[in-house]
Amino acid sequence: MTGTAPAPRGSAEPLDTAYDVALLDLDGTVYLSGAAIPGAAEALRKAGASGMRLAYVTNNASRTPAAIAALLTGFGVPAAVQDVVTSAQAAARMLAERLPAGAPVLVVGGSGLRMALRERSLRPVSTAADQPRAVVQGYSPDITYSLLEQGGLAVAAGALFVASNADLTLPTRHGAAPGNGSYIQVIATATGVRPLVAGKPEAPLHHESVLRTSAKRPLVVGDRLDTDIESAQRVGADSLLVLTGVTSPAEAVLAPPLQRPTYLAEDLTGLLESHPAVTSQDGAFGCGGWTARRDGDRLELTGAGERIDGLRALCAAAWAATEGSPTRESVRSAIQRLYHTR
Repeated sequence: MTGTAPAPRGSAEPLDTAYDVALLDLDGTVYLSGAAIPGAAEALRKAGASGMRLAYVTNNASRTPAAIAALLTGFGVPAAVQDVVTSAQAAARMLAERLPAGAPVLVVGGSGLRMALRERSLRPVSTAADQPRAVVQGYSPDITYSLLEQGGLAVAAGALFVASNADLTLPTRHGAAPGNGSYIQVIATATGVRPLVAGKPEAPLHHESVLRTSAKRPLVVGDRLDTDIESAQRVGADSLLVLTGVTSPAEAVLAPPLQRPTYLAEDLTGLLESHPAVTSQDGAFGCGGWTARRDGDRLELTGAGERIDGLRALCAAAWAATEGSPTRESVRSAIQRLYHTR
């Protein structure tokens, strides 16, 4: 039997014309540790010129939208303040829906959270003595033990606990560093209270992004399976995984069902291109010059061509099975062949 594999999906039309808005992750997708990812700015300029609107959606609550827009434009990336949507803004909306105007909220984080709260008519405070109605925590490199202590005391006294995001790690040029998801464990462990989470993969940040952009057919773009891609899956949106950040090719192949992207690309130039469909015939999955086949828990790859096409075929073969996953050893072997075949 010959047909089209269910995933990754193909698109005869370039993605920048097939979708009206790209909801773009930042860290690991557009930039990494304060440096632009090669080719990202040019790809985004071309996508914008084709009519796709660009929104920058980040779980990082440390910076204000204005600071993020300034950083992006410094890289040559087209961005205005209104194009930036942060987990701080999503968290502030969550709090405003639960608290009266003017309510004090203890901020364990940076200026991005404080500004977002003020925009929602909430009052940022810094100590438990201010009797905050809620504690909101977001990543900041300046978080101190004293601030964590005050947040813990307020939560223990009954304040609502909200986190901007729960990413355990933050990508840097040196590797994965502790993220806000690691920091929130301090208050959560001390109080036994788990926070409500605004950022990806939870729905509030996606909801905030759609409201701010009026997107009709958004495409979620990012480098993380457990935040960007899972957030898209949870709300029924299509997604593009790029390999410029956290996720490795092997991790993409081994992705669980809730974290499988609609499309795969090496980088943001994938927005400008059509995507070939993966075909299936008698248990073999083909894309470009590559053929992938799964035999029990073994995954095999033959052929040659563009590496991303081989990865698409491997993903289709791995994801098609209804039970179990291929062994990590066979995936590593297939990926090694993919990246060492000319």
